[in-house]
Amino acid sequence: MTALPLAAQHCQPRKGKEHALDEAAVAALLPLVHGWKLTEQRDALVKDFRFENFHHTLGFINAVGFMANHEDHHPDIEAGYGHCKLHWSTHDVGGLSLNDFICAARVDALLAR
Repeated sequence: MTALPLAAQHCQPRKGKEHALDEAAVAALLPLVHGWKLTEQRDALVKDFRFENFHHTLGFINAVGFMANHEDHHPDIEAGYGHCKLHWSTHDVGGLSLNDFICAARVDALLAR
C-alpha cells in the first residue's frame, strides 16, 4: 500500500483472488475509514448516512455515483427518505480489495467539504 491517504488514491483494476485483502490488511485499513463496518460475512464495507430530507439524500447519491463512475468501482446502494446505505465490495476478488477502502474514504471526503 502507498503512503498516500486513502482518499487521495485511485482505484486500479483488481481481478482475481490475489487482490483480495486478508484479515490483517482489513484490520489495518478499517480504522482509516471512520464509521464504516464490515458485514457479518466480512466481505463488504457498509455505512448508513443520514440526511435532513430526500433532496439531500439524492444529492449525496448523485455525488457518490459520479465518483464511483470516475473510479470505475461501484457500490450497492440502499436509499430512503433521509438516509443512504452504501456497501462496497469487489465482486471480482470475492470480497474486499483496496478499492473498497479507497472509495469509502473518498465518500467520507465528499461530506467533509
